[in-house]
Amino acid sequence: MSQNPPNLRPDLAPAPKFDTARRDGQPTIGMVSLGCPKALVDSERILTRLRAEGYAISADYAGADAVIVNTCGFLDSAKAESLEAIGEALQENGKVLVTGCLGADPEYITGVHPKVLAVTGPHQYEQVLDAVHKAVPPAPDPFIDLLPATGVSLTPRHYSYLKISEGCNHACKFCIIPDMRGKLASRPVHGVLREAEKLVDAGVRELLVISQDTSAYGLDRRYDTHPWKGGEVRSHITDLARELGRLGTPEDLWVRLHYVYPYPHVRELIPLMADTSNALLPYLDIPFQHGHPDVLKRMARPAASAKVLDEIAAWRKDCPEIVLRSTFIVGYPGETEAEFQYLLDWMDEAQLERVGCFQYENVDGARSNALPDHVPAEVKQERWDRFMEKAQAISEAKLQAKVGRVMDVIVDEIDEEGATCRTKADAPEIDGNLFIDEGFEGLEVGQIVSVEVDEAGEYDLWGKLV
Repeated sequence: MSQNPPNLRPDLAPAPKFDTARRDGQPTIGMVSLGCPKALVDSERILTRLRAEGYAISADYAGADAVIVNTCGFLDSAKAESLEAIGEALQENGKVLVTGCLGADPEYITGVHPKVLAVTGPHQYEQVLDAVHKAVPPAPDPFIDLLPATGVSLTPRHYSYLKISEGCNHACKFCIIPDMRGKLASRPVHGVLREAEKLVDAGVRELLVISQDTSAYGLDRRYDTHPWKGGEVRSHITDLARELGRLGTPEDLWVRLHYVYPYPHVRELIPLMADTSNALLPYLDIPFQHGHPDVLKRMARPAASAKVLDEIAAWRKDCPEIVLRSTFIVGYPGETEAEFQYLLDWMDEAQLERVGCFQYENVDGARSNALPDHVPAEVKQERWDRFMEKAQAISEAKLQAKVGRVMDVIVDEIDEEGATCRTKADAPEIDGNLFIDEGFEGLEVGQIVSVEVDEAGEYDLWGKLV
């Protein structure tokens, strides 16, 4: 067991876990999945299709007939990481196919690695399959290669990401995601709910709802309605959250919302979160990015920042248990010391429970690159240190206040030292943990149990079973 410090790259998904079982002579594809949870879902869909065609899946370069690298293009550092992973795959295996966000610019990849067999962009599943077929022809055994209805999952069996839309309609100056993944394209609500129901039936205990902009879900569909369980439901985040919450109770299912912009209609979600009879957790992951209105204006952020603190206060009044997670950017072009100090003061007032932070980086193709007054690297680092010191102090105080409380936790991992769990306030990998180091022998991964908190750190809790 290890404590969970703040992730320096909160855009990263949990490390994939692969099923490496294979039969003799079965064609095998390796997968390197980089980037955010949305990319991890893309990897799951690709591998589900490949498994259905008789391929085995491996995380080992040496054991694979070819390797797919699902890339990230969120930041220049992420691009460099993707290029490094492609180079490593070429060196270790030789047959490499590239997909994902970085694949939206194939010349960028082939200019560095001309020996890759194919390059495809994000969610181009058919093109990926065609490239795999060409590199490693399928050889299915219909009597052996039977795929479970739930498909291939790259996360532990007790939680799963549920992607409800692709793309984004915003034009934030620091971001090129809309250029890579396109405009908002929402899935029909009944399709999302069917997938969620199948996951729950297969034993998933936590659904993590993801998209580029979860609160805009259904806008492109004009919030069309679809039949569901004898009635009709809109393709709208409020309707979707309500129906997902009805798939279970907090004792057997958790539903967690990520990437929610603070639009006015988000307040409609708060009563659902305050209702302890449904599975929707009192948790909102909102990418505020900054607190100063002038910085947000230079970022071209879509939310009215002046009202955000009032919204937070209203949410907490209606749902005192709500937990807010967010990410911020320090050192954005033109950020003055006064604007940064405003952000620290904003943090004092907002009192966010879970916080991640990026230092601003230029990204090839982003409009923010052309802004004047870029902040020197040493100033960005100094501000990041001060910001994280503030966030850590808030986190430590919030966690200390939980000592003595009885809380429900979900068990993620068990080893000889104890059980690593999460509270309702903690998403996998990016938030904190709760550790149980006594009397854990009878626990099982995925179980939801009650604990009494008896110790708190900067980011994590310790407790004993009730």
